[in-house]
Amino acid sequence: MATKKVRCSFCGKEEKDVRKLVFRKDSPNEGVCICDECTMKCMGMLMQEESKAQAEKDVTIAASDMRPTRIKKFLDEHIIGQDRAKVAMSVAIYNHYKRIENIHLDKDDEVQLTKGNILMMGPTGCGKTLIAQSIAKLLNVPFTVADATTLTEAGYVGEDVENIIKNLWIAAGKNIERTSKGIVCIDEIDKIATRAGDKGRDVGGEGVQQALLKMIESGSVNFTPDNAKNRPQQDVITVDTTNILFIFSGAFNNIGNIVQNRIGVSGLGFHSDPMQNKKENDMELRRQVETVDVIKFGLIPEFMGRIPVIVTLDELDENALLEIMWKPKNSILRQYERLFEIDNIKLTVTEDARKAIVREAIRRKSGARGLRSIFEEVMLDIMYEVPSMNGVSEVTIDEGVVLKQHDPIVTFYQNAS
Repeated sequence: MATKKVRCSFCGKEEKDVRKLVFRKDSPNEGVCICDECTMKCMGMLMQEESKAQAEKDVTIAASDMRPTRIKKFLDEHIIGQDRAKVAMSVAIYNHYKRIENIHLDKDDEVQLTKGNILMMGPTGCGKTLIAQSIAKLLNVPFTVADATTLTEAGYVGEDVENIIKNLWIAAGKNIERTSKGIVCIDEIDKIATRAGDKGRDVGGEGVQQALLKMIESGSVNFTPDNAKNRPQQDVITVDTTNILFIFSGAFNNIGNIVQNRIGVSGLGFHSDPMQNKKENDMELRRQVETVDVIKFGLIPEFMGRIPVIVTLDELDENALLEIMWKPKNSILRQYERLFEIDNIKLTVTEDARKAIVREAIRRKSGARGLRSIFEEVMLDIMYEVPSMNGVSEVTIDEGVVLKQHDPIVTFYQNAS
């Protein structure tokens, strides 16, 4: 009598065709059994379901526990100034995640909550990207930043728009469910504005805006994992962007002129200082920007139709830059103090030195971003020399050091040799 072949109860493969067959403990030679391949598939399915449930739970918690006031309070701890912008962003973010929380409640409801993608506009170094990054940190959702100037239409040398979602997927630990609830910040969006009279192929302007249209509203984006271009089609990753929040940012220099032409005024006030008057006028005009002004600037109507929220940020003044240098929890000054503290050295940066650094940042028109580069220049030599010195107790940076009039003041312990 022929011996009955033992097969996996799920896929039907024989014992010789798999690495391991797992039998029920009470019936090793008959009854239900499962092979190692089916076991791995079951584990993958269970992990995927658990991951999906956890992702949905995370979003629900974020939407239900977060209030605009709480979001604003968190932003205040990390970002100096920009109160109007932080209030507007807090409301927009709260509404977005509240929409995600309730999107499944009644899909047949006549009132459909549309996604509120955001456009932030303000001078270089005023905190646009930092606001978006801080919000993603608070909500514990995946976050990625893309530079619009590197994007090109499909078929041209450059970065395809699909890579933005791919980078978000990587930031989400390659979890598709978490990716679909993340935040994407696309910077320098004003640089892809179309210009009247431009000739030749528009590789990085209107073509990129068109490529972004479907992605930023609600659609599926397909991309291949790393090193998977030559693999079968089933390796393509598909991400639904319906619930991904897109935050666009840019300086939009001279958009105030467009606003001024629309509202039909030649000036918004008088001031003894013409330059100060111009700066205040520019900020006031920027606050009155509407969608029609951005379209006239060069972003196509279809693109702006998918970005209903416009948030404007002001140029940072000297007092704001001074606070940015030391007040935030992760300020540049605190970072350097911690670096010296590791070597048991106290770092002192006088108030005059801080003001000198701020004045230089204002002169360079680099905003808060410029504070770091100027600080790096000031600290370079002393950071190079101090590790080789013995008995250093304190390093003092005053205005003269910033202005390159003398070297940093180094204090040694009394018993240092």
